[in-house]
Amino acid sequence: MPSDDSRLCVGWREWLALPDLGIDAIKAKIDTGARTSALHAFEVIPFRQDGRDLIRFRIHPIQRRMDIAFQCTAEVIDRRWVSDSGGHKELRYVIRTSVCLGPDTWAIEITLTDRDPMRFRMLLGRTAMLGRLLVDPEASYLFGRTARRTRHAPDSMARE
Repeated sequence: MPSDDSRLCVGWREWLALPDLGIDAIKAKIDTGARTSALHAFEVIPFRQDGRDLIRFRIHPIQRRMDIAFQCTAEVIDRRWVSDSGGHKELRYVIRTSVCLGPDTWAIEITLTDRDPMRFRMLLGRTAMLGRLLVDPEASYLFGRTARRTRHAPDSMARE
């Protein structure tokens, strides 16, 4: 690795924030095998407002914590066919949002899908990492366990 490399070194799993969606902490797999980033979403409802295609969805950002839920709204930028790790194709909504990891924040595209049975509520794919991140496959949570320090608003305080 060149010594002038300015890319951020991350572990194979990290805590991220999605501030545009009001998510202070979500555990993500830094997945070099996935081209596209994916976010857990349920009760996905597309709608039009002021000539824009929007989507409302809910998310449980912490696995096995159904008492913690957020309602999010984002602009739909696309719908794409995505193949999951089992080779199954699914037509997914795509949104653009900012992601915070360690000291950096940048915009990424994320597909919305039901990841309820999965270990990670989010996958950060190659496209989101391009030119920004180096992955150390032996490391985890290089920027701390944010969710242990951050408390999430209960569903009664869900964000829109």
